[in-house]
Amino acid sequence: MEKEENQNSDLEDNSEINENKDGDKTSEIKDLKPEDKIKELEDKLARAYAEIENQRRRFEKEKDEAFDYGGFSLARETLNLIDNLERSKFALENDEKLKNSETLKKTVDHLNVIQKDMLSILKKNNIEEIKSIDQKLDPNLHQAMMEIEDDNKEPGTVVQEIQKGFMMKDRLLRPSLVAVSKKTNKKDENLKKNQKSEENQSKSNEN
Repeated sequence: MEKEENQNSDLEDNSEINENKDGDKTSEIKDLKPEDKIKELEDKLARAYAEIENQRRRFEKEKDEAFDYGGFSLARETLNLIDNLERSKFALENDEKLKNSETLKKTVDHLNVIQKDMLSILKKNNIEEIKSIDQKLDPNLHQAMMEIEDDNKEPGTVVQEIQKGFMMKDRLLRPSLVAVSKKTNKKDENLKKNQKSEENQSKSNEN
C-alpha cells in the first residue's frame, strides 16, 4: 500500500512538473510583445523566401546546363567519325597501288569535303578544335604522348598533333594528343662525335 501511494505521489509530482513546463512555455509565448511576434514571423518568412530563391537558382542553372551541354556525349561520339576520316585518308595516301593516281586524288578530295562539312556543323554547335601546333603544352587542353628533340623550339612546345582535341563552349570535350619538343641530349651528341672521330682515326691509321 505504501509503495502504491508513493508511486501515485510521484506521478502527481511529474504531472505537476510537466504542467509547470507547459505553463512556462505558454506564458513565454503570451509574454512576447506584438512587435517581437511580428519580427519572429518576418525572420521565418525571410528564411523561407531565401530557400525558395536558392532552389530557383539551382533549377535555372540545371536548365541552362542541360540546354548548353545536353548533346555532350553525342558530340564526343561524333568525333570518332572525324578520326576515321583522317585514318582513311592516311591509309589511301600510303597505298602503293593508288599513289599518284587520279582515283586517289578524287577520293581524298571527297573525304576532305566531308570532313570540312562536319567541322563546320560542329562549329555551329559551339564545338571547336583546340589550337595545338607551336603552342605551349597546356595540361588542361593537351595530353603529351611523346617527346621529340628540337633545339629550335622551347622545351614543352607542341610540335606534332597526333589526334585533334575539341572544346564545347568552355568545357573540354577531349584533349589533343600531342608530341612536344625537348632539347637535344648533349652527352649523347658528344659521345657520337667522339665515336666518329675515333673511327676516322683508326681508318687513317690502317691506310
